[in-house]
Amino acid sequence: MKTIISIFILVLSMTFSVDAQKFGHVNSTQIIMSLPEVKVADSELENYQKQLIERGQAMVKAFETAYAAYGQKANNGELSAIQMQQEEAKLNEQNQEIQKYEVEVQQLIAKKREEVYQPILNKVRETVTQIGKEMGYTMIFDTANGSLVFVQESDDLMPLVKERLGIAN
Repeated sequence: MKTIISIFILVLSMTFSVDAQKFGHVNSTQIIMSLPEVKVADSELENYQKQLIERGQAMVKAFETAYAAYGQKANNGELSAIQMQQEEAKLNEQNQEIQKYEVEVQQLIAKKREEVYQPILNKVRETVTQIGKEMGYTMIFDTANGSLVFVQESDDLMPLVKERLGIAN
């Protein structure tokens, strides 16, 4: 009999602890897109991309010029077979440099993107965490990724997060 009473008390206490849990949700993408810092970060990233692209376009233009000059000399019979091979090797090397630069540009842009957006992401995460701790939430879900299919009686914390971040609704 004592065992049954102990189990009943244990189940009862677990039920109360589950009911005491508090859940909330936010959409981090909407919050982030509302921040003025995002426009600054977007602009900085766009300018950086333009600089990298301009350098790449200059490399392509130099390659095209060298290729056209080679083609003209080859068509006019001004180059020997050995000279043609040497010119082709130079053109091949230029082409490989362009391809290598394209890969480097992708890596540089990804690194810059992380550099300019990480402080913004950290700011939002810290604000949500602070609200969660202050208001006693057990869990706060981020609905931005679309993986949340069903939310039952969850508090929408977006207005509070926006208010704390100084974003007008």
